[in-house]
Amino acid sequence: MILTTDRLLLRDFVESDWPMVLAYQSDPRYLRFYEWTERTPEDVQAFVGRFLAQQEETPRLKVQLAIVLPATGQLIGNAGIRMKSAGAHEGDIGGELDPQHWGQGYATEAARAMVKFGFTDLHLHRISAHCVAENLGSARILEKLGMQLEGRLRDSEHFKDRYWDTLHFAILDYEWLAQNP
Repeated sequence: MILTTDRLLLRDFVESDWPMVLAYQSDPRYLRFYEWTERTPEDVQAFVGRFLAQQEETPRLKVQLAIVLPATGQLIGNAGIRMKSAGAHEGDIGGELDPQHWGQGYATEAARAMVKFGFTDLHLHRISAHCVAENLGSARILEKLGMQLEGRLRDSEHFKDRYWDTLHFAILDYEWLAQNP
């Protein structure tokens, strides 16, 4: 599967992508809001392996695509949308970006492509997302997509020897259509 935006190519993962994923997942800035304290080649090979396995599922309920800069072919992150079952009316989006490329609008552009795919190709009614409350960059991306904050779950995740609040966002198909006529 391939999706394109003005500046990005979103494509299915291939097995040889794992070293580029390891490079950005090893960055301490990336690791801050994840349960991991470090990433090994084996961890990342398994991580990419899950995406490869999802590509083979029928029906395909989870679409996690590599974010690539077309001019260089550099993999800089991933973005995806997931449904719980075939014919679902709801999905959730998620992704990550190499910290070296933060602040350039790439994460928003990739997430916007996944929302569009969810509403236009998958015919979803509702798309949701969540993030750690302290991850202000992720929350801002979700707001830029037109998602509404639906709630804050206090101490809903536990990792790195502490509890974290999470923020939950969503957008409905008719809200998205009003913003994207």
